[in-house]
Amino acid sequence: MEQEVKKRDYAVLVGLRSPVLREDNTDEESLAELAALVDTAGGQAVGTILQSREKPDPHSFIGEGKVEEVRRMVEEEQATMVIFDNDLSPSQIRVLTEMLGVQVIDRSGLILDIFAQRAKTREGCLQVELAQYQYLLPRLIGMWTHLERQAGTSGKGPIGSRGPGETQLESDRRHIRRKIDKLKEELEEVRRVRGTQRQRRMKNEIPVVAIVGYTNAGKSTLLNAITGAGIPANNRLFDTLDTTSRLLQVSDTLDVVISDTVGFIRKLPHQLVEAFKATLEELEYADLLVHVIDVANPQWEQQAKIVDQLIHDLKADQIPCIRVYNKCDLAFSGERAREEDAVSISAKTGEGIDRLLELIDKKLDKGTRRVTLHLPYDKTGLLDSIYREGKVEKIDYSETVDVVAICTPRLLGQLKDYIEGWREEKQEWEM
Repeated sequence: MEQEVKKRDYAVLVGLRSPVLREDNTDEESLAELAALVDTAGGQAVGTILQSREKPDPHSFIGEGKVEEVRRMVEEEQATMVIFDNDLSPSQIRVLTEMLGVQVIDRSGLILDIFAQRAKTREGCLQVELAQYQYLLPRLIGMWTHLERQAGTSGKGPIGSRGPGETQLESDRRHIRRKIDKLKEELEEVRRVRGTQRQRRMKNEIPVVAIVGYTNAGKSTLLNAITGAGIPANNRLFDTLDTTSRLLQVSDTLDVVISDTVGFIRKLPHQLVEAFKATLEELEYADLLVHVIDVANPQWEQQAKIVDQLIHDLKADQIPCIRVYNKCDLAFSGERAREEDAVSISAKTGEGIDRLLELIDKKLDKGTRRVTLHLPYDKTGLLDSIYREGKVEKIDYSETVDVVAICTPRLLGQLKDYIEGWREEKQEWEM
């Protein structure tokens, strides 16, 4: 019989529900998502405690009585750590660690750990490292309280009498600030390279489609289904951290670059939003967003709102967007109101993919057409423009130079005298 895989940690999950916490509030669904995050990190949740209070305790966050209840559960379940669903201050983490006798982290710390495990490319690793240092910097003071401090902590002792703890703390702060500056420089270089690639795409007039959505909504499965990208697509949170881009032929007259992006989640650490700007800035320059929504999840409406808010925060809400209701093979979608720019699909079975491609084609249609041209030999100089701005599919040399090509509206205007069966399209007011 196979031996059971040993987990990295066994965790008790704790959340606080309070009217003053607003976005950082906790409920049963949020704790269930935290348990899934623990599983993704390689741990196992062995118990949960949800506390309700008017406001957080400034010292221990949940109050000393509740801390004692958590401590008993840690002992009973032989837990190795306690994870809070809410953000904790450095001093609260220090106090709770002393009172509970095991490691204490908050949701942001857990998400950063998952990102550190998942990042593969140099860019992804740089972004995670930057976020970790930004998260660590304000928490340093709590990590150095175990070092004895001598006289001078009040600022009134003689010169040179400050203890090793304070000296080490300042040294570490300087070291981390230097690391943060260096990482920001390296990420700027990543942005510069990405900008060069983007300019090349814009020059070639290839539209960019960005797939966005809540974590585990099925974005990678969708990209695999329409491009054969072969990205690992597992049923776990944050399975994709590094952006994958593929060239996709949407229709006979439209090629696009389609990109998978990191999944969004509620209470995403603000350090990560900042650090991942180099990846997420692709959204700002996208021609179309494809928002994937997992309708098999009971919380899909709330998840879609979280993604919409993050798109707004990234200043990408002016970009046209198609809502893709995924996993329709697992959920009945007939009750939803009909939306113009929406489609129900199953990325796993392929149902609705054709309709999605038609909708992408319709949204990005800029008047590109496939035409047959008959060029006189004294006009063959126009071939340069066709090769440069269009896509030549076939060319024959007979009485004239016969070309089948996909042409942009600008090319069509230049070449209309030589296009087979050309008719000027009438404007609505002319009809």
